[in-house]
Amino acid sequence: MDQLAPPRRKPDHAAPRSEEVVPPKAASKAAPKADPVPPPATAAEAKPGWRARALMFGVPLVLAAAGGWYWLASGGSVSTDNAYIQMDKVSVAAEVGGLITEVAIREGQEVEKGQLLFRIDGHPYALTVAQANAAIDSATVDVGNLSASLAATAVDIQAAREDIAFAESNFQRQAALMDKGFTTRAAYDASKHAVEQARARLAQAQASAAEARAKLATGTGGTNPQVAAARVRRAQAQVDLGRTEVRAPSAGRVAESDRLQLGQMMVAGLPAVTLVDTAHPWVEANFKETDLAHMCVGQPAEMRFDAYPGLKVRGHVQTIGAGTGSEFSVLPAQNATGNWVKVTQRVPVRIAFDEAPKRAMIAGLSTEVTVITSGGCN
Repeated sequence: MDQLAPPRRKPDHAAPRSEEVVPPKAASKAAPKADPVPPPATAAEAKPGWRARALMFGVPLVLAAAGGWYWLASGGSVSTDNAYIQMDKVSVAAEVGGLITEVAIREGQEVEKGQLLFRIDGHPYALTVAQANAAIDSATVDVGNLSASLAATAVDIQAAREDIAFAESNFQRQAALMDKGFTTRAAYDASKHAVEQARARLAQAQASAAEARAKLATGTGGTNPQVAAARVRRAQAQVDLGRTEVRAPSAGRVAESDRLQLGQMMVAGLPAVTLVDTAHPWVEANFKETDLAHMCVGQPAEMRFDAYPGLKVRGHVQTIGAGTGSEFSVLPAQNATGNWVKVTQRVPVRIAFDEAPKRAMIAGLSTEVTVITSGGCN
């Protein structure tokens, strides 16, 4: 009786793989060995820390809040960085030409209205005044001579009338004698000619008197025209002499004074120095035309300056320009062409200061302006 073979033991899967017995023939057909499985992470490593959770949830919340605030705030204000500080500037020029003999100012100096800026040589203009005075004296002498001439013509008229009377009396006697035949034709003709000459002398004396009276005639002011003209020339000479002292037409700060040099020849009407009114600055902000929908005069504004980081000044909208910047340019844009491209226009808006800035304002400084439009227009 055959003995039964003992049953094969089922391999234990919990035992290590190294103890498994693989038949020699099956070893060549075994699958490739897999990569080792990393050990499982510990509980402390798998659980994220509080800092990681704060970054994961806090940063998105902050960004969302900032975006919401910007969205809400942008709807109640408009801003532009195309803005600059402006000030009234007066270009001072000499009204008369001449040599500069004195410069009484320096660059950046604050001057008051009426303060002396520079002086031009006044000797030529003083001579002109003296010449005008001499012209007045000459005109006065001429008037005196005309008065004397008028008086002399009156005497000539009287003498001419007496000569006429004598000549007519003599002519009448010669005519009577001529009728009786006691005189000659020559004597008669001579007496007749004497009458005509006397009458001519009277007419000449009367004409001289009329001419003298015309020259002595006075105008509406009761002054002889020659004397009045001489006085006007003297007044003009005195004005020109006074203009040799160039004074400040208004208060301000001196700029561009390097053109004032002693001994330089000043040309009348040529700007010599500029006065900047630093006491009354304003800001000219060029807003896009799309930003004007809710902007009105009187709305509050805030100004920040590139030159002074951290400085903020309150102001308000004073005026809104009557035209865009391109309308007042030297060469305005011509849009009536076939290749026209629409461009957003800029409108100048004047912003007035509501408070005195803590730093000195300088004309031309770059400014950022924000106009609060949430209050609407009144």
